[in-house]
Amino acid sequence: MKKSDPIPQKIAVLMGGPGSEREVSLATARGVSKALRSLGAEVLDVDVRDQSFHLPDDVDLAFLTIHGTFGEDGSLQKVLEDRGIPYTGDGVEESRTAFDKIRSKQKFRAHGVTTPLWEVIRPGQRPTIPLPIVVKPPREGSTVGVIIVKSERELDLAIAEAAKYDRELLVEEFIAGRELTVGILGDQALPILEIIPKGGFYDFTNKYPFLNPQAGGGAEHVCPAKIDKKKTKEIQELALRAHRSLGLQVYSRVDVLLPEDGVATVLEVNTIPGMTEASLLPEAAAAAGISYVDLCTRIIELSRARSERSAK
Repeated sequence: MKKSDPIPQKIAVLMGGPGSEREVSLATARGVSKALRSLGAEVLDVDVRDQSFHLPDDVDLAFLTIHGTFGEDGSLQKVLEDRGIPYTGDGVEESRTAFDKIRSKQKFRAHGVTTPLWEVIRPGQRPTIPLPIVVKPPREGSTVGVIIVKSERELDLAIAEAAKYDRELLVEEFIAGRELTVGILGDQALPILEIIPKGGFYDFTNKYPFLNPQAGGGAEHVCPAKIDKKKTKEIQELALRAHRSLGLQVYSRVDVLLPEDGVATVLEVNTIPGMTEASLLPEAAAAAGISYVDLCTRIIELSRARSERSAK
């Protein structure tokens, strides 16, 4: 798809999903649907609850807005490929790898991408990494089930909480530092965005305060982040390397920590990042002069290009 090409005529926006990020997905979908309609596309809003969802035969493209389970883990992509329906974002295997934090860590290690020290445990096992640590289920998004453990008495509770989501748990060394995120569009790293949470760390409540106003969440965003040019370039290149190490070609948002020693470290890569009113990717794109509507168009262009390459 070239810049002069029209966008697909009939686009199904797949939203919701069965996972813990359903409400965020519905908010993302509202923005995407509005943008695509403004471009003249016929848009079908499809609430997906499982793999039995219905799509008309004449749909030209599925625009994926389902975050987390089923949307980002390769499952939805496999259903669409089996049905012969083009879709936005990366393919089945790449999505599966990026969503699985353990597999991602293995790829980071193989490609020399700096990431916190980590290990895998099962419920009942004790981590060998010294405290403080972060315990997280490896196949959830939006910091669901993620707990920072600073004392021994907190450990059992943290493991039990994370174990609600998975039988394998990822344990990382805790690194204090500035919370950054870098949007990637194809081969372009967007301006770095710094997240300054109102309290604690950038958890679900701070990410999506509009879903639970009573919780008092929220965060200040600074974009471009106040980082010197040399370090900015270094972090953007690190984010691109993380994106590519997972085989990604379309778009993502790479979460990075910048500790006081200045050595940036990658936490994870999100392949269908939020595009709600409070989301980071549209904000970073805007700082690069890319409007929300243009961002949706770019995602479609890059997705079509990936599909064409994989078909050869």
